[in-house]
Amino acid sequence: MTSPLANPNFRWLFGAQICSLIGIGVLTVALSLAAFRIGGAEAAGQVLGLLLALKMVAYVGLAPVAESLLAGVSRKKALVALDVGRMLLLVPMAFTDSIWHIAGLSFLFFALSAGFTPLFQSIVPDVVPEEDVYARALSWSRIAYTLEAVLSPVIAGALLKVLAGESLFFVAALAFFGSIGAVLVARIPQHMAETTRKRFWKRVSKGTSIYVRTPRLKGLFLLNFALSLAMAWVIVNSVVYAGARLGSSETYLPVLMGFFGFGAALGAILVPRLVALAKERRVMSAGTFLFATVGVTFSVLSTPSLPVLAAVWIGFGLASSLVLTPGGLVITRSAQKHDRAAVFAAQFSLSHAGWLLAYPLAGWMVTWLTLESAILVLSLACAVVTVAALWVWPADDPLERVHAHPELPADHPHLRATPATGADHRHVHPYRIDDLHPSWFNGMYDAENKRNATGPM
Repeated sequence: MTSPLANPNFRWLFGAQICSLIGIGVLTVALSLAAFRIGGAEAAGQVLGLLLALKMVAYVGLAPVAESLLAGVSRKKALVALDVGRMLLLVPMAFTDSIWHIAGLSFLFFALSAGFTPLFQSIVPDVVPEEDVYARALSWSRIAYTLEAVLSPVIAGALLKVLAGESLFFVAALAFFGSIGAVLVARIPQHMAETTRKRFWKRVSKGTSIYVRTPRLKGLFLLNFALSLAMAWVIVNSVVYAGARLGSSETYLPVLMGFFGFGAALGAILVPRLVALAKERRVMSAGTFLFATVGVTFSVLSTPSLPVLAAVWIGFGLASSLVLTPGGLVITRSAQKHDRAAVFAAQFSLSHAGWLLAYPLAGWMVTWLTLESAILVLSLACAVVTVAALWVWPADDPLERVHAHPELPADHPHLRATPATGADHRHVHPYRIDDLHPSWFNGMYDAENKRNATGPM
């Protein structure tokens, strides 16, 4: 397979992503310090909790709306405008001492991010159209996310040796300035959106409508939700485990999360080859089952040593990448080019809705159960949801499906583009939900579609 980095436009977009991730990572540390500065030791947790809750509300509620608002805008101009907006919002954050001021600015920032991220994700398959190369591009993207999570606190810690905490907001702004420059240099294909004559709320709901009517996308959501149930324990309670079981959260949390990051990077590297061998459904479900298995095993260990904990957290990280990395491939295969941005926005919103439930659940459970019992319950829930996902997303799932259009006239452009036969205008092509294909079920040709998926019967 050719590396996506051989594509200069992907290199610039990847550079923009790295700059954006660094900006968000440094901003997260800056917000934590601002929460402590504003709320003091007594209220810092509540302030930071409010800011993170606003982040999830913006991501869940505004991503589809933002995509619809941007549907008729040049994609490059939209990305640059959203980055400029995020950069400018960081400046007043450095000077405010009001909870509500920083909460309002943070919400606006996350609202712009809810527009930027799905739009950016929808552009990458157009810049890297070859499927195998795109799979590698997704791996690079996942590695970037993982390294950001591990390295951002390190970068911020180094900066704090020479800068005041408020200055981190300006550093984050500089990172977004770098993202703007990279986007401006990249050549982004023209937006392929359909006409925006449809009513606004119909455009808003379009991505979600496609999502819930496509079995593999419903399976994608359930697999992401399954992962979030177990992985939320790792994100929320690793610091608790490091302090309560290992004796020092400051010493051992970076170690545990470093192991997690190593496993996640390893998983992202392996995903393209695994997908080529076993397809997305098997790889992603293997990831959730692996996460659940590691979690159950960890829950019954008695005073595990550091090498054992290293293997556990590496396993958690590897399993997370097996689930999260192939998602872009599934969406790209399941949506027309002009609908990709809407479906990526729906995925962004729905996946964060899962995390919005999983995060407080993981935190709440350890107030009633031990740390080990909580990961046991959440891992079992992860496995149960995975079984549901495999039921919703059938193993026989051909991209090209035999179907008919008895409602269309013989000279319809769709039938000219893909010739049909018979009075019912039967033909076969990659099947995706859109205005001409509003329903997935076409029972008349299920047997033939199954043969397309499995070979001659």
